[in-house]
Amino acid sequence: MPVSDQNIKPDRYMVIPRVLVFATRGDSVLLLKLLPKSGKVTGWTGKYNGIGGHIEQGEDALSAAHRELFEESGLRAELRLCGTLIVDTGQSPGIGLFVFTGEAGTGEPVASAEGIPEFVAWDRLGEVPLVEDGPAILGRIRGMGPGDPPFLARSGYDNGGRLTVRFGGGG
Repeated sequence: MPVSDQNIKPDRYMVIPRVLVFATRGDSVLLLKLLPKSGKVTGWTGKYNGIGGHIEQGEDALSAAHRELFEESGLRAELRLCGTLIVDTGQSPGIGLFVFTGEAGTGEPVASAEGIPEFVAWDRLGEVPLVEDGPAILGRIRGMGPGDPPFLARSGYDNGGRLTVRFGGGG
């Protein structure tokens, strides 16, 4: 099928593909304490999130997840898809997140321009300032078994500007 038959129309809702990685080690999960972007402090500065970023042209989601994990922490892991999340930004494009998890290999994480990676014990997650959707996503991941299907979720902003996450079928 040629590209012209893909039915791509500018008036359709579109998403920007990104990956988000929550590597684990024992009873801890790797999080990134976010640094200011280009010297600018944002609402995410100082918050903890998974490792992640954009899927570059020519990459698949798994390759992008491995690349982002290594670029932002210096670590490698055997990753598996644990879910997808469509973030409705209230405009087009939105964000399409492929969420991965897996056991991190040996070695200590190394900081990058994006932030400072840190293994945080699952039972200490309430003690660190997580990004807004962090508790919902991490709670879902922690409750998953190795054979569970990936979750399907969507999020959006309510009238007060607060981000809410809703999980659908598939997990």
